[in-house]
Amino acid sequence: MARPVSRRCHATLLVVHRPVDVLELLRPGTNVIVPLANGEPTTVIDAMEAHADQLDGVRVHQMHALRDRPMMRGEFGDHLRHVSYFLSPVTRQYFAQGTVDFVPANFSEVPQLLRRLPDPLVLVAASPPDRHGFFSLGTNCDYVASMVGRAPIFVEANRQMPRTFGRTQVHISQVSGWCEADYPLIAIPPVQPDEIDRAIGQQIAERIPNGATIQTGIGAIPNAVLTYLADHRDLGVHTELFSDGLMELVERGVVNGVRKQLNRTKAVATFALGSETLYSFLHENPAVELWPVRYVNDPRIIGQEEDFASINATLEVDLLGQCASESIGSRLFSGSGGQADFARGAMYSKRGQGFIVVRSTTHDGTSRIVSQLRPGAVVTTMKNTVDKVVTEYGVAELRGHSVRERAKRLIAVAHPDARERLESEAHAIGFV
Repeated sequence: MARPVSRRCHATLLVVHRPVDVLELLRPGTNVIVPLANGEPTTVIDAMEAHADQLDGVRVHQMHALRDRPMMRGEFGDHLRHVSYFLSPVTRQYFAQGTVDFVPANFSEVPQLLRRLPDPLVLVAASPPDRHGFFSLGTNCDYVASMVGRAPIFVEANRQMPRTFGRTQVHISQVSGWCEADYPLIAIPPVQPDEIDRAIGQQIAERIPNGATIQTGIGAIPNAVLTYLADHRDLGVHTELFSDGLMELVERGVVNGVRKQLNRTKAVATFALGSETLYSFLHENPAVELWPVRYVNDPRIIGQEEDFASINATLEVDLLGQCASESIGSRLFSGSGGQADFARGAMYSKRGQGFIVVRSTTHDGTSRIVSQLRPGAVVTTMKNTVDKVVTEYGVAELRGHSVRERAKRLIAVAHPDARERLESEAHAIGFV
């Protein structure tokens, strides 16, 4: 029989607010901090937008928003404005139009930046409180977990938010108010890899030893890598994003974390995003722990794992090995995210490997390996950190090699139609 909630907790739990009650916590110039993706408390932000004319200079700080909102379109002027730390398919168009602000930052450093903001207020979606009076931050520990106890928190308790473990607990005594909600999380179905994705994924998987600890993102190429890891043994997970592909490896027993140095036997991430099946898998599952991003993405923490394998995608690579992963020329596309964090961490790891994956060409046949990055391109992972660049034509190992050798190796994994031109341009700029 379940133990009853204590009388003190029970009395406190009865105080349930409405989403609109968040307005009582907003003052002129308040900096609202919202988790990324499904950590966004939809009904609470809806209430803020519905009463935006009552607000003055309020800013909403968030990475990777999934929901298209009027404030992003600039409909409320200076009353309510969105500030992004990682542009998503929703926000990138509004940044280009000037109605969304963008702050460049490595994911691991976002908590530090947010703690500098004056008059902060944290708004989160969480699971309903348990019998002990604890909410769970559910799919999102990210940067908001670091704000617990450091800023007022208003919670939207969504009945469909999974209860997760790790550093996701927030006690009801720590919140300034909470409301209830019941709506499904946004589901992102896994992208199915094609032949090119599988060619890239197979080359990476065969270089990852049994017992390695891995980090990977979401998308076709990461899914292909994870598919080819299905016959590995004793893998560990230390990643910013927990995805469907990782869930499948846990269920198969491939991921068990027994050889990890930290958080042994646990798959560690800072947020989760994927299918409805993934969210059900995470609910009350002690095999997965979500920790604050300032811990998960810290290169010094990552580097303590042995045989660490970091797998991240880019948009363009030049012959020095510089990776432009967040812009197409000067047009900003996303943000730094955790790519540099994990590439650096893999470099610190004993026998660590940092894989940068990229298809050799764009959809229109333009080479993604170039002699020099396009004017205005943003370098996300610098040449001194990049380890291995992987295309469907092979693996270019760059770390510790000269500029001449780097150029030759990158040309060798470029699309065959681009190699002669790249060789000519490499000679012209003095790389070979």
